[in-house]
Amino acid sequence: MSDLPRKAVTRTAKLAALPLGFAGRATWGLGKRIVGESAEIVGRELQQRTAEQLFKVLGELKGGAMKFGQALSVFESALPEEIAGPYRAALTKLQEAAPPMPTRTVHAVLQERLGPDWRDLFEEFEDKPAAAASIGQVHRAVWHDGREVAVKVQYPGAGEALLSDLGQLSRFARLLGPLIPGMDIKPLIAELRDRVSEELDYGLEAQAQSAHAEEFADDPDVVVPAVVHQCEQVLVTEWIDGVPLSEVIADGTQEQRDRAGQLLARFLFSGPARTGLLHADPHPGNFRLLPGGPGGPDDWRLGVLDFGTVDRLPGGLPTPIGVSLRMTLDGEAEMVYELLCAEGFVKETVELDPDAVLDYLLPIIEPARVETFTFTRSWMRGQAARIADPRSPAYQLGKQLNLPPAYLLIHRVTLSTIGVLCQLGASVRLREELEEWLPGFAADAPEDTGTEDGESAEGA
Repeated sequence: MSDLPRKAVTRTAKLAALPLGFAGRATWGLGKRIVGESAEIVGRELQQRTAEQLFKVLGELKGGAMKFGQALSVFESALPEEIAGPYRAALTKLQEAAPPMPTRTVHAVLQERLGPDWRDLFEEFEDKPAAAASIGQVHRAVWHDGREVAVKVQYPGAGEALLSDLGQLSRFARLLGPLIPGMDIKPLIAELRDRVSEELDYGLEAQAQSAHAEEFADDPDVVVPAVVHQCEQVLVTEWIDGVPLSEVIADGTQEQRDRAGQLLARFLFSGPARTGLLHADPHPGNFRLLPGGPGGPDDWRLGVLDFGTVDRLPGGLPTPIGVSLRMTLDGEAEMVYELLCAEGFVKETVELDPDAVLDYLLPIIEPARVETFTFTRSWMRGQAARIADPRSPAYQLGKQLNLPPAYLLIHRVTLSTIGVLCQLGASVRLREELEEWLPGFAADAPEDTGTEDGESAEGA
């Protein structure tokens, strides 16, 4: 395979082929219908071909196109099952694999960044990549001190490619939008563009990973590999083995699914409180299940990879999130509405019925109302359909709400995490994690509005 395509005209042509390909396959499907094949069979074949081309184009381009595919893949649980099936396998591939960068290119980057004697830094170095992602690929190696390490090498021209891809994808947002009901694709692409420069900076990533590795060094539930070495375009970290979350989603036991879901929720909600950072790329390719949890060899820990995208939250998650969530559970419609207005979720020019806003929010926060909630694809699809149906009151109200920039990344991470939990089909004690880690949510929080019993909403 050739090097990462960098010329704008080449990449634009590949991306332009996506909507053209959709149209071409629709014509092909019509032809099959005319000669007598059933609509169901034709539909399945059409979806499979679409999924195959989607992976082929996004995977070959890497860069922003693949990053968009990874972001999209965590939301496949919102799709109707007859559409989700053929896409699921293709999108999952984007989380764990991509066509590799040529060995000569890898060696050239390592020689330029680590010096002509770069091989002396390693006892062993595997040329075949262990994993490939949107802006770089990972090689397994043994550092000169004997430690097994992961060597992440950035694709040459990755920054230019990312910006070019995301710019082109925004032009096709309306065509891609129907893949995920209820989601506006353009803001997602715009937000991904805003994160490009940070993700390309392996120095920032090394700082974020080191902060997490130090904080979670003795944690019985979470494993973050330490940073071994970092320079421009190259990041070396300790290697961790484990079962990729994508494999747990595909073939895991219910015990593994529940444990992975609980630990994922715990890590993502506790991280900001413990490190002042939010891991902002929660797709399954960035997590592993490792044996040896607090329950012994048969228990599991969560391994966390890739800290290239983080949100800096020095005070932890914003307190208004916890306060408004608890007040919503307590049915305090007027107080919730006042807080949403104060935080900018309702613009000054808009006036809404507080009770209607409460009705809009309650189904979404159902997982926080009970002691244990089982996340399912059907629940996710129900939520997406409710918000995406133009005939639904929720759709009409949702259009009038605003998402302040300060909450944009937190919102996306929360949605992505819920998407992964639904893919896992995990039963999770989410309320327990929120009470422990979300400022303002616990009943005895200093920001309490006067409710005596935080459990009073259980039967609401």
